[in-house]
Amino acid sequence: VQLQASGGGLVQAGGSLRLSCAASRRTGIRYGVGWFRQAPEKEREFVAAITWTGGYTHYTDSVKGRFTISRDNAKNTVLLQMNSLTPEDTAVYYCAAFVDKSSGYYYTDRESEYTFWGQGTQVTVSS
Repeated sequence: VQLQASGGGLVQAGGSLRLSCAASRRTGIRYGVGWFRQAPEKEREFVAAITWTGGYTHYTDSVKGRFTISRDNAKNTVLLQMNSLTPEDTAVYYCAAFVDKSSGYYYTDRESEYTFWGQGTQVTVSS
């Protein structure tokens, strides 16, 4: 699975951005997707995840109620809608994927479980 993240940019605090993760995949592979971010001089952290089916999602506490992850498997695209952005959301955002060998209902916030990574897109929130 090859991943291409896009949609980052500069926005004022309180604004919104929508990140997109476009995936190319081999037919028959189910994959869960997650978004991670890395702020300057900080370790990469989990942001949100979604199952292959799209029926289950998981967020880190700091973005709950502000970010929404969704996917369209027909278009091989996962979106991260980010609202009410704050300067603390400034980071490089990465989308990542893992092959789901189960029923398609699995998600994870463990970075080590993700096999495929996109190149990252910069999000900068000004105060």
